[in-house]
Amino acid sequence: MKLKLVVLSGAGISAESGIKTFRDSGGLWEGYDIMEVATPEGWHKNKELVLDFYNQRRKQALDAQPNTAHKILAELEKDFDVVIITQNVDNLHEKAGSSNVLHLHGELFKSRSSVDENLIYEVKGWEINVGDLCEKGSQLRPHIVWFGEMVPMMDEAVKEVLSADIFIVIGTSLVVYPAAGLLDYVADNVQKYVIDPNLPDVKQRPNLFMYSEMASTGMKKVAEELKKKL
Repeated sequence: MKLKLVVLSGAGISAESGIKTFRDSGGLWEGYDIMEVATPEGWHKNKELVLDFYNQRRKQALDAQPNTAHKILAELEKDFDVVIITQNVDNLHEKAGSSNVLHLHGELFKSRSSVDENLIYEVKGWEINVGDLCEKGSQLRPHIVWFGEMVPMMDEAVKEVLSADIFIVIGTSLVVYPAAGLLDYVADNVQKYVIDPNLPDVKQRPNLFMYSEMASTGMKKVAEELKKKL
């Protein structure tokens, strides 16, 4: 039976593929105020602005390609039971070939009803426009978990982490909750690897290995360590 490898990925892994992170720009994301484009209040205030913002992100993500870190994680499925929990809304893990990806903060290439969160649709191309309606006649919104909203996949993520044999954190500052708290659910006897050029300030715990590296170079080193377990 394969060992279960659970990965928590954040914006740092996508940054190497050219997708910018808003935390690097003082609360602005591609020149937009986060509170205007990533909150329910911003949506109610100006739907057109919010839709345009995510349309531009979608257009950018269409051209983005997975990098070495994404590809290594996909290749690890040959030897491990890999579950990826990502804070990212892009589809780069899927593009790389990962087959079990749980998106904590929603998915850029999906839309959903603004009156029924269970009505979710694939976005064809890169645009959602004012006037695009769900089957109940309500405006479609990005299928994104905005600031101030519940994280519906969190319970599922905790379940995966509790059953991990190996846990990797890659490209995340571990400051966005509740995702940042997942590390606290990992058992002491589980080997934990944290990869980020700016290592997060995490409390020392057993079997914790820190790599002050970019996602790709750090993942190469961790993959070498993992091969020793086979």
